[in-house]
Order: sequence, then structure tokens, then C-alpha cells
Amino acid sequence: MAIEAPATEGELAEIVRTAAENGQRVKVVGSGHSFTGIALTDGRLVRLDNYQRLLSTDREQLQVTVEAGIKLQRLYDELWARGLALPNAGDIAYQSISGAVSTSTHGTGREFGGLATQIAGLRLITGTGEIIECSPEAEAEVFSAARVGLGALGVISTITLQCVPAFHLRANEGPMRVDQLLEDLDQHTAENEHFEFFWVPHTGWALTKRNNGTMEAALGRGRWNEWRSDVLMGNYVFGALCRLGRLRPQSIPRIMRLLPGSGPIEYVDRSYRIFASPRTVRFYEMEYEIPIEAAKEAFGRVRKYIQDSGIMLSFPVEVRFTAPDDIPLSTASGRASCYIAVHVFEGTHYQAYFEAVEDIMDDYGGRPHWGKLHFQTAESLAPRYPQWDAFQAVRKRLDPSGIFANPYLDRVLGPVGGQADGYTKESL
Repeated sequence: MAIEAPATEGELAEIVRTAAENGQRVKVVGSGHSFTGIALTDGRLVRLDNYQRLLSTDREQLQVTVEAGIKLQRLYDELWARGLALPNAGDIAYQSISGAVSTSTHGTGREFGGLATQIAGLRLITGTGEIIECSPEAEAEVFSAARVGLGALGVISTITLQCVPAFHLRANEGPMRVDQLLEDLDQHTAENEHFEFFWVPHTGWALTKRNNGTMEAALGRGRWNEWRSDVLMGNYVFGALCRLGRLRPQSIPRIMRLLPGSGPIEYVDRSYRIFASPRTVRFYEMEYEIPIEAAKEAFGRVRKYIQDSGIMLSFPVEVRFTAPDDIPLSTASGRASCYIAVHVFEGTHYQAYFEAVEDIMDDYGGRPHWGKLHFQTAESLAPRYPQWDAFQAVRKRLDPSGIFANPYLDRVLGPVGGQADGYTKESL
């Protein structure tokens, strides 16, 4: 295997052309945040550490064009310096922009789409090394599919993002009784621009986050309070409690009852600082999208499974919401969405838990996050995406030789021009 670190678009295209001539495969890795084998290859592995500049700003259209490897935190800082921001973002800022959009990364807010919906144009290097300029007006079918391409259509070179003027958010965070939260769930998602909650297993509590735009100046929490909340308590102390729970599982229910005890907090800050939080505790994660109307029922079934199974969990169950979009392999394609994410601390056996939750999500036509653990195959996924065949047609056109394929893509998409064979949940 060769590891490449290009610094220009020309170098990127040459890597692909050389690989094609030599019958090698190519995969691009961003920050390595995904839990799956989506970026693995035995051919040429392309790192984008030297390819993460902001290239241009269109102040009239509120658009920026960036190299595909730019990390989200750097992007957010660059945008803010230009008086711009993204309207919505996920809760982690370590990923590269191309890796985040390619796996359908999202934030929360029932009127807001995922990161890929904010793409206004992109440049894509195909399986022959050709560079295609894509937008709603140029190569529209390619543009539609490539916004969430799983790395299967080519190498994204640059992305043009539709931004908004920089804005502040008011954050309200605090515990709430989960039964009351569920009773008022529609109200919470309707009255708040961005709403999510984390149910604390083995308790009747959820931790809630309500973020809304404001014209008020940033107040922040103070450097000490921010460090204490996000770093000390949210990472160091929580990590120590997770390690104690792994060592002594019988102590987990008592540990989890400590989490809702921090009380409510309210503060105003830059939007991207509210959206994303530092994460140093390592874990395994599976996340499923389901129709938003199934949210209460599906979450209730997950909660009941955890309570009835006797499984000891030291990580909350996360629930978020987004608007529908028209992107073929976006998890929110064609429907307003609820996302339910389950986690376990690193070194903890997860398969039985994740399979049980996946079985519940299957009943609602659930779509797994492409960068997180799941047990689906092309056969089980194809019926869940109305534009599946349209994506496959674009894939066959851009990468007929499977230059960008790998075992993970063979499993979840099938080989180029066909369906995966030999994969079952039991064999994964």
C-alpha cells in the first residue's frame, strides 16, 4: 500500500490516473473519525493534511470554496473571520469537510438539513482522473449524488459551501424528566431551532440542549466554567466514570444517576462553538435515521430493551432531528428525520446491543449513518432509498472499474454495476 499526501488538485488527479493505469484502488481518508472501513484500501491511501485551504470567498452570494481536506474547526474559524457561518453543523468539529458530507453528517433542527445540503458546487476527480465541475446547473445528476457519495464516485477536490451571515446562538442546557420530555416532544422540536436530548440509561432523566439564534452579544460561560463543563466534567470525569463502569459493571446505575445533577445552564456564543463540543472519551457508536413520526415509539422500544435486557450502559442515548432533503444517499432523503444514536465505552462488547437496536430500527426502514457501525448490506439498504438506482447509475458512469471500491462499499453498495453477494448479518 502507498500513502500519498498531495498538496494540489493536479497531484490528486495524477494519483488517480496512475492508480488506474496500474490497476490499483484509491481511497481518501479525512481525519479518520469514521467507525467503519469506509476509507480502507490495499492500494493508494490519500491523506489530505496538505490540502485544506480556503480558496475563495463570494461575499455577494455568501459562498466560500474550500479544499476538500479542510478540517471543520479550521473552516468554522475561517468563515467567522469573514463574517460568515454555516446554518447548521454537527456536534464534533474534528472531521474534514469532505469526509463529513460524504457520510451524511448532520446536526439537529427539524427545519435544517445536514451538512451536504449546504453544498452549492464541487469538483470531483473520476475513476479515469478526469475533473468534473458539478453544481445544480452543471452535471446536475453527478452533483446530486456526489454530495453524499461515500467516496464511491470519485475524489472530491473542492467544495463550494452556501453560508449565512455569522450569528450567535443562545444555548439552554439542563436535565428533564424523560417521560415529560416525550409527552412534549413535538413542542420542543417546533419551538426550538435546534433541539436534542440524551437519555441517561438506568434513570428517568434526559439531558436536553436547546439552541436558538439571537442578536445578543456573546456572553460565553467564562474560560473556567467552559473548561470545567466541557473538558473536566464532559471528558476527564466522564471518562473516569466510564472506566470504573467497565471495571465494575454493577456500579453503572449508580454512576449514571450522577449525570443529570449538574443543573440548567444558559449562555450565548458563536454558533459553531455552541454546535460542537470537545470529545476525548473514546467509544463505539451506531446511529440510525428513522421517519420523524416514529421517534417516540422507536425511542420507547430502545429504552424498554435496555431496561429489560439488563445491559449496563455508561453512555447516554442521543436523539436528534433534521429536515428532509433530496440527496440520493442522504439518510434524510425524502423524509423528515429523527436520529437515534447508541454508544458504548471503548473496550466494551457492543455487538449484541447494537444488533438489538438495529432490529428495532429495521421496523421503521431505518437508515444507518454511513460512517458509524451497522450490520446492513446492499440488499437490505436498497429498498430504503428511493433514489438508490440513480446513485448506482452515476457510480457506474464515473468509476466503471471500481477504482474507489473497497470491502465496505462492496457490502453496503454492492460492486460497481451489481449487488453484493455473500453478506449476511451473521457473517459481518
